[in-house]
Amino acid sequence: MSNCLTLKKSNCKNCYKCIRHCPVKSIRFSGNQAHIIGNECILCGHCFVVCPQNAKQIVDETEKVRVLLQSGAPVVVSLAPSFVANYTGVGIEAMRAALKELGFYDVEETAVGATIVKREYDRILQEEDRDIVISSCCHSVNLLIQKYFPSCLPYLADVLSPMQAHCKDIKSRIPNAKTVFIGPCVAKKDEAEHYEGIVDATLTFEELSAWLKEENITLEQKTDRTENSLARFFPTTGGILKTMSQKAQDYTYFAIDGVENCIAALKDIEAGNVHKAFIEMSACAGSCVGGPVMEKQRLNPVSDYTAVAKYAGKHDFEVDQPEAVEMKKVFEFIAPRSAKPSDYEINQILRQMGKFKPSQELNCGSCGYDTCREKAVAIYQGKAEISMCLPFLKDKAESFSDTIVKNTPNGLIVVNDLLEVQQINSAAQKMLNLRAASDVMGSQVVRILDPLPFLNVQSTHRGIYNERTFLAEYDRYVEMTVVPDRESNMLICIMTDVTEEETARQRKEDISRQTVEVADKVVDKQMRIVQEIASLLGETAAETKIALSKLKESIKDE
Repeated sequence: MSNCLTLKKSNCKNCYKCIRHCPVKSIRFSGNQAHIIGNECILCGHCFVVCPQNAKQIVDETEKVRVLLQSGAPVVVSLAPSFVANYTGVGIEAMRAALKELGFYDVEETAVGATIVKREYDRILQEEDRDIVISSCCHSVNLLIQKYFPSCLPYLADVLSPMQAHCKDIKSRIPNAKTVFIGPCVAKKDEAEHYEGIVDATLTFEELSAWLKEENITLEQKTDRTENSLARFFPTTGGILKTMSQKAQDYTYFAIDGVENCIAALKDIEAGNVHKAFIEMSACAGSCVGGPVMEKQRLNPVSDYTAVAKYAGKHDFEVDQPEAVEMKKVFEFIAPRSAKPSDYEINQILRQMGKFKPSQELNCGSCGYDTCREKAVAIYQGKAEISMCLPFLKDKAESFSDTIVKNTPNGLIVVNDLLEVQQINSAAQKMLNLRAASDVMGSQVVRILDPLPFLNVQSTHRGIYNERTFLAEYDRYVEMTVVPDRESNMLICIMTDVTEEETARQRKEDISRQTVEVADKVVDKQMRIVQEIASLLGETAAETKIALSKLKESIKDE
């Protein structure tokens, strides 16, 4: 499998849209990035079309074609018949003129090869005793059968595609010619590379338009219808059938488009419900005019079909039919590499996804897989991650946040713009002496708290932080924070119970005050004692002085 469809990792935003739209789930997610699994991809281009970030890109072969043009060999374009739907009002002659300006030797319609192919289909149905014949024009359908429905390989017409038949025809008529296919298909790039020596390069309509713009070449608004061009119907649903003779006896002819419908039909064939049928299968809804690289708005089925129908003639292109052996194409089985898990292993993965019983398997498809079990298989195969399950992530996030909310010692109250309580946790219920959250849910916050802080925050859009408040009704002190959530238009109130802290602070203040009072009393008492002592000392000193004076005088008298 060539890497013609790749991923720009920097653009991938892990949205899972590509895997939701991939009909064969050939996209692996690792490290929050999508990776295309080449061995499983059928190159339908759905992921390229639906990617909202343009992360998927088709490998551009413009430079490869430039090298071919410089080689000196005649380079001939095989132009897909869907060009008339992509380039409104432009016919083959106008396309030829523009492409010759780019240096191409000539331009022919792939519908010439389609004529060769449909004739070979008619021959097989008339001359060979086959039960079921599935058209092999669409390389994506071929890959679908080769990879996912190998039991249907015997029914796949072993015939070249119109692109291959036309390019072989060109090379048979023009010596040393190099061929370049231009169309709306991603898969043709892989087909050209896989079956070497037939198609030398492929371009998409987008690549061609970019090249023409770069060279300032304008397509002339000019159509040129001819009657010998019936195979121009090929790019439409039922277009192959419209060109065939449909004269084989006992055969039912019908057309199926869209990968999902093709898969359903192949399952029907596997079940043995289909016999004696020629089935035209196209991977794209609307067939090739609904191709992934059609430049215009991709859903114009009516106008696109009308453009093709008006341009197609009533008779076949005039072309020499090669021998049947020259039209043979071999389709080999492409074995899948992914291992299949056992039921036990699937159930173990489901448990990791939080799916412990069947009722928990929501099968919502948000991860891109239709069922939780398919997702579990993909996880086992390394194609998906458990984190891709959005309900699982949501439940996990909610469970985690709920655990925090329930177990935090802080009281949490959420009110809406009408100041109605929307959420209250158990800590807040305990602080406010509430028996249950249901007692206040939906009620005005004024029932349990002073609404003034909430009104202030609502009017100023500025939060209040750690404001200490005494809730007299509840005999509690709290530090209250009220902040606005602009996205949800809610107010969030966080309350920390500081009653014990405030009580301890007041008790400490009381003790300090009492200590000061006792100290003051002790000081006063000491001062009184000192004064009394001083008074006593004074009286004693005076008496002593008198006594000594008398003693002194008596001594003198003697």
